[in-house]
Order: sequence, then C-alpha cells, then structure tokens
Amino acid sequence: MPQDQLFDSCLSRAMALCSGREYCSGDLISKLHSWGLNQDETNNAMEILIKEKFIDDERFAAAFVRDKFQIGKWGKAKISFSLRSKDIPGDVISRALSLIDDEIYRETLKELLSGHRKHIRSKNQYDLKGKLYRFGIAKGYESSLVYEIINEIC
Repeated sequence: MPQDQLFDSCLSRAMALCSGREYCSGDLISKLHSWGLNQDETNNAMEILIKEKFIDDERFAAAFVRDKFQIGKWGKAKISFSLRSKDIPGDVISRALSLIDDEIYRETLKELLSGHRKHIRSKNQYDLKGKLYRFGIAKGYESSLVYEIINEIC
C-alpha cells in the first residue's frame, strides 16, 4: 500500500475510534505506530486529530476521573497514578481531580469502608482497623483520610 494511502487509512481509522470513545494522545500514538506509521506521519496525524477535536487530553482526563470515581469508587491516588501511566501532564491531572467534590469523596470512602467492614472477620479491633486500612489504600484513597474515616466508623 502506498504511504499516502496508509496515512489516510490510519487517520480515518483513528477518527472512527475517537468518535466512539475518548482516547488520550499517548494511547493513540501507540495505535498509530502499531498500524505502520513512522514518527513524522504519526505527529502529522496527531496534529490533525487534535486540531479537529478528536483528541483532547483535558476532556479524556475529566471523563476518566468521573468514571473511575463514580463507577469504580477509586481514590484520587489510584486515578492519578493511572493517568500518569498514560502520559497525561500533571497540571491536567490536577484540574481533572479537582472536579471531585470533597464531601462526596469522603462520603464515598465512608460507604466503601462501612460496607467492607460487614464482610471482615477479625480477632480484635486492631486487626479490623488494619484490614480496613489496607482496603482503603488499595482503592487509592489517601492514608490520612482512610485513617480518619476508620476512626469515625470503628
């Protein structure tokens, strides 16, 4: 396939993918490379996709934060780590995380820990708090907040 046809084909495929769901620039760059585009062609395709608003890392980060918090009940630390692994800039991550209301964030953690507490078997209060703490940290919540909420509910 001639190089111009390959570029046009890959660009069309990328536009179709981005029309279906949000992608970050890092994910799409990887896809374009795997489809056979070289670095210059990939950069050209990315310029077009960004200019035409098919890709927007701000929009992706906001949607990612909203979905992972509301659906997955992830904490800010876990969300931030996932976004950093997708090469999203730190300032974009900060703005996206600021969309989470602090009161709802605390309430969500409290509900998670209270619900998990019902399923824990522990020998004593110390063991119970340790298991709840590990659960909260694994969900990506900040350690000080997890500790504070555990002391409220236990």
